[in-house]
Amino acid sequence: MSKRHIVVDPITRIEGHLRIEAVIDENNTIVDAYSSSTMFRGIETILQGRDPRDCGLLAMRICGVCTGTHYQRSIEAVEDAFDITIPKNARIVRNLIQGSLYVHDHLVHFYHLHALDFVDVVSALSADPDKTAEEARKWAAVAGVSPYTDGPSEFKAIQERVAKFVKQGRLGIFGNGYWGNKHYKLTPEQNLIGVAHYLQALDIQRDMAKMQAIFGGKNPHPQSIVVGGVTCVQDIENPARIALFKQLLTDTNKFIKQAYLPDVYMAGTMYADEATDSKATFTELIGGKGVGGTGGGLLNYMSYGDFRLDDTGFYNAKTLFPSGIVYGGDLSKVEPVDHEKIAEDVTHSWYEGSEPLHPYNGQTIPKYTGLDKRDDGIAYLKTGEKYSWIKTPMYNDTRVEVGPLARMIVGVASKDERITKYVTNFLKRGNLPVSVLFSTVGRTAGRAIETELMADALVEWVDELAANAAAGDLRTWTEFDFDKVSVKTKGMGLAEAPRGSLGHWVRVEDGKVANYQAVVPSTWNAGPRDYKGRMGAYEASLIGTKVADPEQPLEIIRTIHSFDPCIACAVHVVDTKGKSLGVYKLDSQCSI
Repeated sequence: MSKRHIVVDPITRIEGHLRIEAVIDENNTIVDAYSSSTMFRGIETILQGRDPRDCGLLAMRICGVCTGTHYQRSIEAVEDAFDITIPKNARIVRNLIQGSLYVHDHLVHFYHLHALDFVDVVSALSADPDKTAEEARKWAAVAGVSPYTDGPSEFKAIQERVAKFVKQGRLGIFGNGYWGNKHYKLTPEQNLIGVAHYLQALDIQRDMAKMQAIFGGKNPHPQSIVVGGVTCVQDIENPARIALFKQLLTDTNKFIKQAYLPDVYMAGTMYADEATDSKATFTELIGGKGVGGTGGGLLNYMSYGDFRLDDTGFYNAKTLFPSGIVYGGDLSKVEPVDHEKIAEDVTHSWYEGSEPLHPYNGQTIPKYTGLDKRDDGIAYLKTGEKYSWIKTPMYNDTRVEVGPLARMIVGVASKDERITKYVTNFLKRGNLPVSVLFSTVGRTAGRAIETELMADALVEWVDELAANAAAGDLRTWTEFDFDKVSVKTKGMGLAEAPRGSLGHWVRVEDGKVANYQAVVPSTWNAGPRDYKGRMGAYEASLIGTKVADPEQPLEIIRTIHSFDPCIACAVHVVDTKGKSLGVYKLDSQCSI
């Protein structure tokens, strides 16, 4: 059997640098895949020896997108170590900042990082604006709403705007797509709807950034969260600030319900054949019963749980997203998460280490071993050895997927009333089977379902904050004696970033950070093989995928983008100290 090797490096429209190598058979079906980060970061070792109260401000620099998430997780790891329970106002404000980030992140991901894997921009130029308006009304009706945009003149104006760019050879952000690839399945009119909402979402996302800044002080990199609570006292006291947040949320909610959800229904329906192709699954290839469709992958899902709904403290409060593990896509069972069962392996990562370690004992000692230089001039990963700067997290010696879909799966399996309602309504309105969730399309739909749920929850929280402030409760900080609580302790901030389960672990001795480790969502999903040779979530999700044109691997990009990769977060630390770890230079063809 003849096999060919596809190298995609870098996968674009993400943060950081991700490389995918896939092996296809004579039918252009992927039979093996490898995920590698070719970039490293340096945060955790910088934190060692620091005052733990400063960790949040430094840890948020891990990422340029989920800055507030890393900030809050780091602060909460220290609060857990110091056994601090924050006041109600602080809990609600943190929910509002993080919830706004969720909605912002998910919307930007769908339209600006992922939609063009489904939408052919050039095809939109041949659309009929009148028929496009009819199509927009059709998919909005599926969602039970009126369309965000349904005027033929609006669609025609957008079409002429894009056509002008094409005529001038100035496609800009649309310049590097695989336009015309036969695995694009939307009609010209559907493509024009997608392009229109892509452009309109650029304005909407700006308002969502403002929402985060109202209580966070700025965006990105908010400043108002401190160990013990929050500092935005005057914003909580001022009804005008709360009203502004609510108005921006109302405008955002309109776009989510009238544009985002209808667009996901449209894409999900047009790509339903792939989402339900059980023969194109990882489980089918490894000899099991095919479950779901293209891009399904491991079918093991984990959520730490997040967004506290009461004031009983860390890991005691009821949460919007329940914690749990679901194995094999079996929605009838969910197991609790035990953080003691989390470990990171470095067998195939560019680090030294002989056994999986819990993050409290984690080490970051770089050991770069380079790429494989072959006669064809291409530098390949040494897949039998070490091949990534990302470590390999495992839960109870098992590989799992994390992210919005995982939260929806765990929520349904836990019989969470709110999550079950949103998931069930989405599937029922779209006339889609539950099995569609276990696919690339399902991962994209899971994020859309969560966006609607989160936007509605934000309305409840901002009303709760207004009512609590109006009742005279303006407490925002819990006092603590630093000298007493920081002698020797440890804590963890386990929660859910938009991309998935995020954990920060800190050990404190004599008032200083003795060790610090972060295991982030893209580490869980993008990690290389483990010590038993088992695939990670990215790698498994590509198995069974048929590539229409190996020179334009649209299908690989579509599935990997459905995870919303963030490689800047995922990679670990290198202690350079003047050491040269290796120097190599690649051009766009991966030639050395």
